[in-house]
Amino acid sequence: MRALIVEDNRDICGNIAAYLEKHSYVLDFAYDGIRAMNLALSNTYDVIVLDLMLPGMDGLSFCQKLRADSSVGTPVLMLTARDTLDDKIKGFEAGADDYLVKPFALQELHARLQALYKRSHRHTDNLLTVGDLTMNRSTLQVHRAGRRVDLTPAGMRLLERLMEEAPAVVARDELETLLWADERPDGDALRSHFYRLRQAIDGPFDTPLIHTVHRIGYRISERDH
Repeated sequence: MRALIVEDNRDICGNIAAYLEKHSYVLDFAYDGIRAMNLALSNTYDVIVLDLMLPGMDGLSFCQKLRADSSVGTPVLMLTARDTLDDKIKGFEAGADDYLVKPFALQELHARLQALYKRSHRHTDNLLTVGDLTMNRSTLQVHRAGRRVDLTPAGMRLLERLMEEAPAVVARDELETLLWADERPDGDALRSHFYRLRQAIDGPFDTPLIHTVHRIGYRISERDH
């Protein structure tokens, strides 16, 4: 997931970076509202984490301008020490999608960002994207770096689930249930399917996207950690 973190407290930025990068987020940072607006309008982000009190342009003004002056519909999670109902209502009226009061737990921030991402893609996006890999769920076509990738039906189902959950790990049991329900074959048939899937998705390219998480499952991401 690619996120823009708009926060003028560099210690908080450092803590957010240390935690989210372990979960394969790609992060850009802005320490004032004007820089944040330039980044938001010139790049594509999955989520924006926005502090309310910022130099240059405060968080409410940033959010209002982002929604009014552009077609950017990126989900915005607003961070602030203000916790009154009136403050929260002002944030939502400005265009924020969620609200997290400081101080906050990084685990909660991560969970809220994941929920925002899934909610924003669930109803509107038939195109799944991870790095240079795309899957159109309407046409069942897969492309990587502009090249069409042909998959077996099982490979298509596995890839779709990984891309839906990216960059999270999908457990082996869940993937086996997806393919075989309660009638699982003998041996490690799932590994064989992933071997073929890797050959198709990663074989012709320098950067692997599909990663094995030992004894847990599989994940798809531009990063291997």
